[in-house]
Amino acid sequence: MLAVALVLGGLAAALHVFIWYLESVAWTGPRARATFGTTPEQAEANREMAYNQGFYNLFLAVLAIVGIVLAASGRTTAGLTLVLAGTGCMLAAALVLLLSSPDKRRAAVTQGTLPLLAVVATVVALAA
Repeated sequence: MLAVALVLGGLAAALHVFIWYLESVAWTGPRARATFGTTPEQAEANREMAYNQGFYNLFLAVLAIVGIVLAASGRTTAGLTLVLAGTGCMLAAALVLLLSSPDKRRAAVTQGTLPLLAVVATVVALAA
């Protein structure tokens, strides 16, 4: 179950690195605007907020990645604890999105599915 937890945590981290890219680097470009459903004017008006929010996603991904590296190098408890912290926060953010903006259910499910699976696998791995 350790390998499953690490793979799922890595996939969740990769998704959040991509979200960071969209929000902090490519926010006003056509791909990010299409993904988030914004007009050029809306994207420009929200650029600073999106930039900041993107870095929250990046930091959660880094937390999970550091945990994966630690767990893979034999520091299993510390590593899985960091994977759980990172993916747990990713999952919590997806739940906040779902509850605060039900019209963004698809985005919340996309953002939260891999972290949910990683949390479950990590808890199972820690319990073993």
